[in-house]
Amino acid sequence: MNKKLSLLAAATALTLLATPSAYAQKAYDTGVTDTEIRIGNVEAYSGPASAYGIIGKTEEAYFKMINDQGGINGRKINWISYDDGYSPPKTVEQIRKLIESDEVFLVFNALGTPTQTAVQKYHNSKKVPQLFLATGASKWNDPKNFPWTMGFQPSYRVEAQIFAKYILKEKPDAKVAIFYANDDFGKDYLAGIKDVFGEKASKLIVAEESYETSEPSIDAHIVKLKGTGADVFVNIATPKFAAQAIKKIAELEWKPMHLMTDVSVSIGAVMKPAGLEASEGVLSAGYLKDASDPQWKDDEGMKKFMTFIDKYMPGANISDANLVYAYAAAQTMVQVLKQSGDNLTRENVMKQAASLKDFVPDTLIPGIKINTSSTDFAPIEQLKMWRFKKGQWELFGDIISAETGG
Repeated sequence: MNKKLSLLAAATALTLLATPSAYAQKAYDTGVTDTEIRIGNVEAYSGPASAYGIIGKTEEAYFKMINDQGGINGRKINWISYDDGYSPPKTVEQIRKLIESDEVFLVFNALGTPTQTAVQKYHNSKKVPQLFLATGASKWNDPKNFPWTMGFQPSYRVEAQIFAKYILKEKPDAKVAIFYANDDFGKDYLAGIKDVFGEKASKLIVAEESYETSEPSIDAHIVKLKGTGADVFVNIATPKFAAQAIKKIAELEWKPMHLMTDVSVSIGAVMKPAGLEASEGVLSAGYLKDASDPQWKDDEGMKKFMTFIDKYMPGANISDANLVYAYAAAQTMVQVLKQSGDNLTRENVMKQAASLKDFVPDTLIPGIKINTSSTDFAPIEQLKMWRFKKGQWELFGDIISAETGG
């Protein structure tokens, strides 16, 4: 009898000893092994948006650096990136190939609103993470209907909310004229401004004027808007039209407070063609450091970025904001994989992506942090205002958060 009891006691002790390690068991989904994490991506390496191709190249270089440092918890990233030429039918074909043939674990930072819209339902039906998308549409923050999709950069709507907060603070009795592209991008902005203006919108907004991207010139719209007597002009236009608007406003000697979408802040593509003098004083908002700006030369995060560029992308054009953007996105992806530990299931990766707390990639403006939750799939919801002065953008003021109540 005693022998039986002692065997029982020994078995119980063994069970107790075994229990903690049972919790630490590795859990993998398709695309993960003890040595590898397979990550997929589609990028516009060709076609009308090929300027963004550098994003994929930078991420490839970043993951190579991580692999050279030993990988993530001992696993190397196997990066598989295809060209979709910014064409939705091609995107569908390439995403199917990544998920069904290459058997990737997840798709990371795929580019474009029309292209990613084409595969959003497919991703969610397959339960394969469509993670940290490279597009500013606000629809990626919809965890209830699309729990497998998450954006990365501040959405157009978030930026518009921040502009509206700035207007209310600086000019509470403003007469606002909104000039916007007649598409999802323009309408997202319009919605964001109205989110913050709330009941005051009908009083504050004196004109809403949309344009079509097929119009050769938007001069007539600007003349019409000046005639409303507005003292605030919100310029929600893509580069070509944003430049035309800046130029025409200067010609008309109209001097409203001018807020412009960060889609069009390129000095080379917008401010120079519009005229540096005409562009003086234009306002926008941003979240990324400019690697070519000497103000960051002693910044610790920027030093890390420059070390990475020197070793893994020598000769790259650091004034291209796509590089600091891709670096921040890749660094955030690595953080999520680190947090996932040995529980590399697709479900856990989405859970970790939705529980980032005050994470700060090296290339974000100081004070801007990444935060997500199970009900908020918008990683970056803070921006800092900047003003165009003497041929360059200057940061000013405090970090502004998008929360409409805040």
